[in-house]
Amino acid sequence: MNEVLLSRMLEVLTPEIVANLRKAIELGKWPDGKRLTREQLETSMQAVIAWEAKHLPQTERSGYIEKKEKEGEVCDTPHPEQQRVKFLH
Repeated sequence: MNEVLLSRMLEVLTPEIVANLRKAIELGKWPDGKRLTREQLETSMQAVIAWEAKHLPQTERSGYIEKKEKEGEVCDTPHPEQQRVKFLH
């Protein structure tokens, strides 16, 4: 999606429209029952992601996964037993 089209789209999107787009993406069809084409699905997803990035904090965006600590370790910390594979010649 080009910059001009994206900018215009973001100007007209409202929270209600974005909620309807999310629902259509989830179900794979419009409220009238017609299936989304691949292009409609991709465009709708891009619109939702762009709108959320502009209007919502990261924790409220679609697909956000909260990184929590497990007992004594942080999820992004490599496990101490993980080692690189060494190839022998």
